[in-house]
Amino acid sequence: MTPEDFLSEKEEKRIIEVIKIAEKNTSGEIRVHLESNKQKPSMQRAWEVFKHIGMQNTKEDNGVLFYVDIIHNVFTVIGDKGIDKVVPSDFWVSIKDQVINHFKNEEFADGLIAGITEVGYKLKAYFPYQSDDINELPDEISKNL
Repeated sequence: MTPEDFLSEKEEKRIIEVIKIAEKNTSGEIRVHLESNKQKPSMQRAWEVFKHIGMQNTKEDNGVLFYVDIIHNVFTVIGDKGIDKVVPSDFWVSIKDQVINHFKNEEFADGLIAGITEVGYKLKAYFPYQSDDINELPDEISKNL
């Protein structure tokens, strides 16, 4: 499977819509990245992608990346330093568990949608959406940088 085959066009559109909805709960910025990572440990690569797509450039350091390494069947979710300063240490556990439970059943879009929805809901307590909030990062799904 390749990043291009991982989700259908319809599923990608659903995920992008869910990102937009989730970002109406929070000033946090959410992105999804899919790739076939053959070279590096997935967590290391996720942080490289995070920086490469400019997620560290949010005003409140509150970007969230859903990273999927299709070759190694690895999923991770990471947040910028502004988030990690204020959330409990187990903040990401339930989000990651939800996504992985769906992935085990090959419900990839549903897993990402569940995780994104939960991030929007949970971040609302720490980074609520403001009426003058600006969408600082694109909502589209990036692939194979």
